[in-house]
Amino acid sequence: MSAPRRLLPAVVAGVATAVVRGGLDWQPPGGAATWTRTNHRGEPVSLLEGPAVAAGVLAGALVGGGARATLATAVAALGGGAFGLVDDLREDSATRTKGLRGHLGALARGRVTTGGLKVLGIGASALVAAAVAPPGGGAASKPLARTADTLASAALVAGAANLLNLLDLRPGRALKAASLAAAPLVGTAGGAAACAVLGAASTAVEADLAETDMLGDAGANAVGAVLGTAVVLGAPRPVRLAVLGVVVALTLVSERVSFTRVIERTPVLREVDAWGRRPVSSPATGAAAGGPLPS
Repeated sequence: MSAPRRLLPAVVAGVATAVVRGGLDWQPPGGAATWTRTNHRGEPVSLLEGPAVAAGVLAGALVGGGARATLATAVAALGGGAFGLVDDLREDSATRTKGLRGHLGALARGRVTTGGLKVLGIGASALVAAAVAPPGGGAASKPLARTADTLASAALVAGAANLLNLLDLRPGRALKAASLAAAPLVGTAGGAAACAVLGAASTAVEADLAETDMLGDAGANAVGAVLGTAVVLGAPRPVRLAVLGVVVALTLVSERVSFTRVIERTPVLREVDAWGRRPVSSPATGAAAGGPLPS
């Protein structure tokens, strides 16, 4: 992929994110209160960033890649964004079902939570994306091996969507992690998807760090799914399997260990995590201060 073709998805994603966020700001569907949540400081924050970023990565993914790669990335972005949005807006807060284990346990008992629906929906869209995507390093020659490769790729796409959502607990954290993961993929066959992530993240990060916006499930799941697809498209099988192993391990660890506590206890991670963020003791301004959110 030439340099201009690498740049185009990033530009399109950034512009689309800004345009959609501005449109939602002007007239939020259902009113601003529908999209307002309370962040870790106990201050109001808007979820409108999520659908804007999902639309941005989708728009960026539609340019600069081959037909199959584009379709796979678009399916992953749509699945992550749509089912994440359902969980954002329709989550039953009374039951307080949390974590992948909690939602899978509810499904096993015959109770479908919005989180469980998201697991099924993103899993299905990840499977379609993996089946469509031309894998990095070429497809396996034998049918059984191809099936196993597709299932592993689907698990990678779905797992990446979930893992990035687990990081969306502090301002800027998920977007920083996504950008760091996307950067090495720019020069690969998954470069268009990686550049779309970088473009959308660069546009959204200012409001995210200012604590007026947050990704929510819609944004984090969409970005994570697109990142997973970029790995599937651009990395050879051994690397894909290694990345899948890391994603699975971190997901299992997250059921028992707080990522935030680990980051706070690790100096390098703590510094990177805090970069650009309002200090804990800093007074809030604008929407974060409890003033009216844009409507």
